[in-house]
Amino acid sequence: MLKDECRNPPTTPEQCSGQKTERQMEPQSSCDLLLSRKRKKEDSNGETDEGERPGKIPRCTVGLKNPAPFADEIEPDGKPYKRVTMEEAKRGTPPDRPVRVYADGIFDVFHSGHARALMQAKRLFPNTHLIVGVCSDDLTHKYKGFTVMNEDERYDAIRHCRYVDEVVRNAPWTLTPEFLAKHRIDFVAHDDIPYSSAGSDDVYKHIKDAGMFAPTQRTEGISTSDIITRIVRDYDVYVRRNLQRGYTAKELNVSFINEKKYHLQERVDKVKRKVRDVEEKSKEFVQKVEEKSIDLIQKWEEKSREFIGNFLQMFGPEGALKHMLKEGKGRMLQAISPRQSPSSSPTREERSPSPTFRLPFFYKASPPHHSEARGYLVSEDDDEDDES
Repeated sequence: MLKDECRNPPTTPEQCSGQKTERQMEPQSSCDLLLSRKRKKEDSNGETDEGERPGKIPRCTVGLKNPAPFADEIEPDGKPYKRVTMEEAKRGTPPDRPVRVYADGIFDVFHSGHARALMQAKRLFPNTHLIVGVCSDDLTHKYKGFTVMNEDERYDAIRHCRYVDEVVRNAPWTLTPEFLAKHRIDFVAHDDIPYSSAGSDDVYKHIKDAGMFAPTQRTEGISTSDIITRIVRDYDVYVRRNLQRGYTAKELNVSFINEKKYHLQERVDKVKRKVRDVEEKSKEFVQKVEEKSIDLIQKWEEKSREFIGNFLQMFGPEGALKHMLKEGKGRMLQAISPRQSPSSSPTREERSPSPTFRLPFFYKASPPHHSEARGYLVSEDDDEDDES
């Protein structure tokens, strides 16, 4: 079939390099192939065990490339339709006879909760063909209320979900036997919470009674209503943001007075942001000045200690200047004070011998015992003896 060829291409060795096992040739969906490579386990709600770590998935080309086709664009199958039982579906059906599972909804503001519900429906059986019905705007506005996205946008969002094999546009609010037979549906997937609408306590009651209901689990913490609630809660913020992005007040359904109010609030916020930026910059500047002043004070203290130490070494009580003055004073006193006379004259032995010298008018020295000699040696000791 066309939908099987474009939605579930076979995995070959050329498509997945390095994967040369027989498991590749088995008829499995891309979701099953992906999950078989993981080590962590997921329950029906999509939660994972924290104790196990996911394994790395080999890079291959099993990803989908085309959006899911619409049901009215697929050629009808001329084979007789016979619904499979739950046991047969769980046991596994032939590749040319997948279990046709139907899931419907509004799918407004498509989010991960929608995708998880469709993933669970796709994983109900080993060989599953997932058909998703999307209600039109008229039917949705009548029974549920106004939507954010129109029907074409919601159809297109579902077509691009990887778990979807076929999309039914303008799906009915209540499933009839004629609709189930037309689309050859085996099971209907939805959460097990009773869905009261259209004058019924549970629109899926007759499906459950027929044994065609396959329950899924809701993803807590996210829904279209929650997202809309966030937008309504922060309405002013989003309106001001879109006005700044170029949307007109008419497009946003904002009055003239509110438009001016939002513009004024935006200006005030800009001033506040500027003041906040200036405060932060001033704090950073003061912090830098404090750090630099601390460094400067520390350096000044070190230099001052060094200067004081040098000053004390030079001018202190035991400094170099005092010693210099003492030495200079002693030298000056020695220079200006005369030497004291010795108390007694030294004896001949104590005195040092006087140097001898030759009288200039004698040419030759003669021994002292020759009286007729022309000259004789004279010493200071001899002079003193003569005087005595």
